[in-house]
Amino acid sequence: MPEKFEEIVSIISQEKIAEGIYDMWLGTEEIAAHAKAGQFVSVYCNDGTKLLPRPISICEVNKEEKAIRLVYRVAGGGTAEFSQMKAGETLRVLGPLGNGFTLGEKSAFLIGGGIGIPPMLELAKELNCEKQIVVGYRNDELFLVDELKQYGEVIVATEDGSVGTKGNVLDAIRENGLKADVIYACGPTPMLRALKQYAAENDIECWISMEERMACGIGACLACVCKSKEKDHHTNVNNKRICKEGPVFRAEEVEL
Repeated sequence: MPEKFEEIVSIISQEKIAEGIYDMWLGTEEIAAHAKAGQFVSVYCNDGTKLLPRPISICEVNKEEKAIRLVYRVAGGGTAEFSQMKAGETLRVLGPLGNGFTLGEKSAFLIGGGIGIPPMLELAKELNCEKQIVVGYRNDELFLVDELKQYGEVIVATEDGSVGTKGNVLDAIRENGLKADVIYACGPTPMLRALKQYAAENDIECWISMEERMACGIGACLACVCKSKEKDHHTNVNNKRICKEGPVFRAEEVEL
């Protein structure tokens, strides 16, 4: 089992990088040392009325500086609280959680949609292979593109057509005639469903990171189960816990 740690961490820096999107670096003692691409952390609110932690995917890891980077969207009261915090303030964090991406050497598509884009940055750093990074946004409020360009070719799709291909990530792949042997993807369920079908039709290995709502983050509460092909040894039904067996799965393992 991957090791996890509960720490009181200090905010190193935070800035707003797009509408409703915040970029936060946290100093940690142990989490950064053990984290890898595709894992997440559970961040607890300092407001005692909010009991459940907020799961946030790890965007980047700096093991030398003992720091992790979280790029997150304000989606409710908890993340709104985080967005108001300043350097020097502290948060309680549990992590790293879940299973990350399985790294290989095949030519790869790294595909991120919306707030599924941040985990692609650490993955791009860790993958030692030819890679094409395909990212989808709603409009021209792009984030992390310049940083992703350090690790591979970046192709942008926007729903409104303001930048790059008009449409979604698959439209961008087809428009640019892109090819790869493996897909690594994180983003909204409709995007993952389409990529699963595309991978099956083209005989491409496909790994997807699912972003369902989680509660406990450690596999105890069963709030984040998804339908799976195989029976789960924990529940003996066709379920997998996204926070525990995931969030990264082989696409054919799960129903979307």
